[in-house]
Amino acid sequence: MDETLTIEAADGRFTALVVRPDDTGPAPVIVVLQEIFGVNAGIRQIAAEYAVQGYIAVCPDLFWRFEPGLSLSEHTEANWKKGFDYYGRYDFDQGADDILRTVEAAKALEGGNGKVGLTGYCLGGLLTFLGAARGQPDAAVVYYPGGAERYVGEGGLVTCPLLMHLAGEDEYIGHEARQTIVDGLSGNPNIEIHVYPGRNHAFARPGGDHYDEADALAANGRTQAFFRQHLTA
Repeated sequence: MDETLTIEAADGRFTALVVRPDDTGPAPVIVVLQEIFGVNAGIRQIAAEYAVQGYIAVCPDLFWRFEPGLSLSEHTEANWKKGFDYYGRYDFDQGADDILRTVEAAKALEGGNGKVGLTGYCLGGLLTFLGAARGQPDAAVVYYPGGAERYVGEGGLVTCPLLMHLAGEDEYIGHEARQTIVDGLSGNPNIEIHVYPGRNHAFARPGGDHYDEADALAANGRTQAFFRQHLTA
């Protein structure tokens, strides 16, 4: 069952898609953070899969200040142009504050058990990392976080368990940037990093142009075990 959650920001209100499991008992919440394409079909599919696993999925609208309700396919040049335009003008500190507010709303969500995981992809991956560094989710999983090399100095602030998936041939996170991320975060015992050799950016995106079934299944299997360990135990 889908519903909408409204969240108060410092400068307005934004909404989040909520997808619930069929089981009506108390459940952990997983906040799912979008790529540059909005809360689109791929993000909705991921949310639905978490609901099948017994979680409440919450997907906030990150680009609400530009275009509320954005939902784009990655398969047209115009959509890429629009997504990158919004990304280029996005205020990441403002966005991180939106994430902290979403996590707090998720902790109080009716039907939740009080535990909240945080996960995201590319743009959402970086915001997941910032949310883990600046807030208090119970666990976080980061997929190919574009720009994370600029924020590795915040890695020491991560006190929750954090799992990170990086692509070995990421066209947006080059070898030097990836090494900066690995070197900068490997000293924190709360952070576990996996690199997938030969994979491109967004290798785990359902229906994506660079989707790789084997490594997507490997990464998602690690994610499922990680969230089970930290949100349901």
